[in-house]
Amino acid sequence: MTEKPDEPATQARRVREGSGRARLEEVARRAGVSTATVSRAFNMPERVSPETRDRIFSTAKALGWVPNAAGRALASNRTHIAGVIIPTLDNEIFSHQVGAMQRVFAEHGLNLLIACSNYDPDLSFRQAKAMIESGVEALALAGETHPQALYDKLDALRIPYVLTYAYRKDAPHAMIGFDNEAAFIQITDYLLNLGHRRFAVVMQPSDNNDRVLARLRGIDSALSRAGLKLAQHHFFTGKASLDFGIRAARQLAAEAPETRPTAIVCGNDTLALGVHIGLTQAGARIPGDFSITGFDDIELASKIFPALTTMFVDNKEIGTIAARQLVLCLGKENTRPESHQIVAALRARQTTAGPA
Repeated sequence: MTEKPDEPATQARRVREGSGRARLEEVARRAGVSTATVSRAFNMPERVSPETRDRIFSTAKALGWVPNAAGRALASNRTHIAGVIIPTLDNEIFSHQVGAMQRVFAEHGLNLLIACSNYDPDLSFRQAKAMIESGVEALALAGETHPQALYDKLDALRIPYVLTYAYRKDAPHAMIGFDNEAAFIQITDYLLNLGHRRFAVVMQPSDNNDRVLARLRGIDSALSRAGLKLAQHHFFTGKASLDFGIRAARQLAAEAPETRPTAIVCGNDTLALGVHIGLTQAGARIPGDFSITGFDDIELASKIFPALTTMFVDNKEIGTIAARQLVLCLGKENTRPESHQIVAALRARQTTAGPA
């Protein structure tokens, strides 16, 4: 007896009313394979022959069947979800990292959840807990400033994690990034070697930001070795924005030439560009009156005139290595990610010269 094909209405009713298991069995029966082969075709397609895989996919499409994510997770003990928590969406450096991570995870069949903490460790902790409850298999966090309870929870659940955009040789965690302190020692030494002895610093807030604290230590260390100390009224800290950089620059430009700083070290390129704008508006010469340095080497840094001296960090490489380290740990007992140091490179351009 030849089986008559289902009418479209019957197929639709089966899709609406049948259980996920019943629909899976129907796909398997019609494709002439086992239910395990159907699951394998969707979860691990490389393990199913192209001919069988195509037959399964076309059958599933004809029946209107889509594999259920929750069911796949229960069956395989895998959710295929990774998570990343970044401090802000306002800075292109983090978008470059996340974009690189996304590409690596996608190559390995992982979906990426993204959260933004706004430099609030409590919010970051809540976001991480929510991701853990959602079944993330791996997690990337920016910097070290996170509650110990979060690290303990990740270790207890054996969820691999990495810390990005920072590196410390003796850190107890896997870190994929650069040594912020060493980078700002290099920047300050560069300005000292040009002959500068009066410095100003324009920096983003250090609250809950281990990277900024490390940068300040680097500046202080280099100045101390040269027998210098930063004057308190030449230290500006505020939101990493163009407006704050402009305001700081106007104050510096208003000082008497014989006492004002000749070199301005900025915590990132956004602040440095603000200082650049503010000094230009005040009629100051760059680098004749003031030398300026930034950090990150964002795209605009080399496009303005005079072009900004800054430090280049390969954030795409940070994201790529971080994701690859996490992928290597998935499905392997007691495997932990490894730290990798990225070296920041000085890009000397037109905003720096010896003091007049």
